[in-house]
Amino acid sequence: MATDYDSPRKTDDDLSEDSLQELQARRADKSASIIDEDLDAGEVAELPGADLSNEELTFRVVPRQADEFTCTRCFLVHHRSQLATEKNGQPVCRECAA
Repeated sequence: MATDYDSPRKTDDDLSEDSLQELQARRADKSASIIDEDLDAGEVAELPGADLSNEELTFRVVPRQADEFTCTRCFLVHHRSQLATEKNGQPVCRECAA
């Protein structure tokens, strides 16, 4: 996001004087302008704040493979190449070990 460093900056006094309605209007303007338009053919654009309570998700769950492990800190399944250490026989991934 581009920043205009030449524009006048608001002081703390100016920020405290903003009304609740002005802040809500600014927030609505910002959220309305953030819509990802990179859609493939056949995809439907969903607007922010849309009610998706009646939608049903369907996906295939694949069991953990022989060359994978579950990290005992983050509980994510990783490939064996991501294994950093085993503490007390419990595998820990590189990300959690860092």
